[in-house]
Amino acid sequence: MTLSCFDLDERTLSPDEAREALLGLVSGPLPAESVSLGALHGRVLAVALDSPIDVPQNTNAAMDGIALAWTSGEGPSRWHRVGEVLAGRRRETPLGPGECVTITTGAPLPPGADTVIMGEQLNAYGDAVEVERPETVRLGQNVRQAGEDIARGQRALAAGTRLGAAELGLLASLGFAEAAVHRRPRVAIFSTGDEVTAPGEPLPAAGIHDANRFSLAGLLTEHGAEVIDLGILADDRDALVASLDGAARHADLVLTSGGVSAGQADYTRQALESVGRLAFWRIALRPGRPLACGTLGEREVPFIGLPGNPVAAMVTCLQFVAPLLKRLQGRHDLAPRRDTALAEVALTGRVGRTDFLRATCRSDAEGRRWVRPTGAQGSGILSSMVAADCLIEIDAARAAVEPGEPVVIQPLFRLT
Repeated sequence: MTLSCFDLDERTLSPDEAREALLGLVSGPLPAESVSLGALHGRVLAVALDSPIDVPQNTNAAMDGIALAWTSGEGPSRWHRVGEVLAGRRRETPLGPGECVTITTGAPLPPGADTVIMGEQLNAYGDAVEVERPETVRLGQNVRQAGEDIARGQRALAAGTRLGAAELGLLASLGFAEAAVHRRPRVAIFSTGDEVTAPGEPLPAAGIHDANRFSLAGLLTEHGAEVIDLGILADDRDALVASLDGAARHADLVLTSGGVSAGQADYTRQALESVGRLAFWRIALRPGRPLACGTLGEREVPFIGLPGNPVAAMVTCLQFVAPLLKRLQGRHDLAPRRDTALAEVALTGRVGRTDFLRATCRSDAEGRRWVRPTGAQGSGILSSMVAADCLIEIDAARAAVEPGEPVVIQPLFRLT
């Protein structure tokens, strides 16, 4: 770490500088715990796993048919059937010259067999089996070799892998009933302000519904966190101090949005500074310039105060909070995922500032990806995030993007 959250001056930071400094708030991943296979989805491996077996365990048939020892060149058209091998069974007796066995998909090949011919290519006459068009048969066809997926002792999954559906299936195929994963980060999140009203409650004439807490909680869950919802905290200094002190005792990260910028002398900022140590930044990006960071309590639990506008809160959460959650879970891919696409319309940026535009991406008939903004890009237009499936990232060196020029995009997670 070359940057400290507290040692930065009041200059405007680049997003990369801010991300690096925020990552310095945590020293490494959370401790590991053993979790059963059925509860591993979305968790991150704490240790690498090597295969204890060959997968598949036996050389086996890839389809139903007959198993035999195919001779080089064109084999005979008639074979003598001497038995059958079903999935889950074995035949120990080797095949003799001109012999075959009926075999089902997944069944181990008997000794001496090296080829499987599918049933649709066969005609049976009692124990005699005739192969139609034997000239099309190839030595070793329709056979899965033992260990061709993963060999015994081979690295199956690396430490830092987040476990999805495919990874869970792989673990099950290797016989793992549990695995060591990093504990989920516990993130305390709260809203403040007399104007903030809980959804479902009557909305005062000057009030706003509490949207940020729920959108941020969704992002936290998507990134593997366990959310501690502190609700809406009243504008009361003592109550705020008590709530923050409790959060610092039980959470791994405390997160809020709005009310903590350097120019606002409100209860939230005063309470935060009484419980911990804070720094306030300006970041060269849009949306999401003001941001606070620091630590709370004796455990020095990281704190991040995001901007108050709904879209700015979500964008800065993706850029700065998500990498922090990855580090806490032992992941190595800390930077946001980036792809490229072609701009479908002209885009405007500002030199010296990174712009993030809510956008949708499509593929044309030639497989090229095109991207365009979802519409108005105001920081309070939350519906623009609903319509988006990616963010266009216009870096600080570009003042404009012409139609057809490549741009960087960050895909957004979407339930489908």
